[in-house]
Amino acid sequence: MSEFWNEKYGQVDFLYGTHPNEFLLSQAWRLPTGGRVLVLGDGEGRNGVWLAEQGFDVTSVDYSAVGCEKARQLADERDVSLAVHCADLTEWDWEEDGFDAVVLIYLHFEPPARREVYRRAAAALRPGGLLIVELFHPRQLAYQSGGPKRADMLVRASDLSQDLPGLEWLILAEGKALLDEGPGHQGPGFVTHGVGRRAGS
Repeated sequence: MSEFWNEKYGQVDFLYGTHPNEFLLSQAWRLPTGGRVLVLGDGEGRNGVWLAEQGFDVTSVDYSAVGCEKARQLADERDVSLAVHCADLTEWDWEEDGFDAVVLIYLHFEPPARREVYRRAAAALRPGGLLIVELFHPRQLAYQSGGPKRADMLVRASDLSQDLPGLEWLILAEGKALLDEGPGHQGPGFVTHGVGRRAGS
């Protein structure tokens, strides 16, 4: 799978552009000033670098060595600090109770791996920490704007609430979106997104 992403990230300058995801952009006001943020599946670094530009202490993780190198280069170009880890999230040595927020944007897995990664993502949050997530919904299969072509890798709002029972959802919604994220995500689509808060103060 890493070779698949290495090839995709090697084909164009930035597959999903260099601007942050719009849902993340709309929700970042919720994060504490200067907080620690973990960005999962950050690819070429567009979301992690933007968060670092806003003054957050950002750790970025991705499976693709090509993506990680491009994330480091983007951080250097933007003159921000970004801690980049190239790792398989199903095998990574996760830090628990350490982050004010975890960001999970268009990161899709087969169901068993998805549930494990989501569980670890929630455990990485400090009490009161936030999970910001946007994923493709199964109805995305009717669109050509990106995402896996397997229904079992796509996510409904009910899947998020079931897979993440320890979170209080401040936002949990699904619906149509107009994507403009580099050549990889262009045009109408159907997404699921949410902001969940880990219990505690």
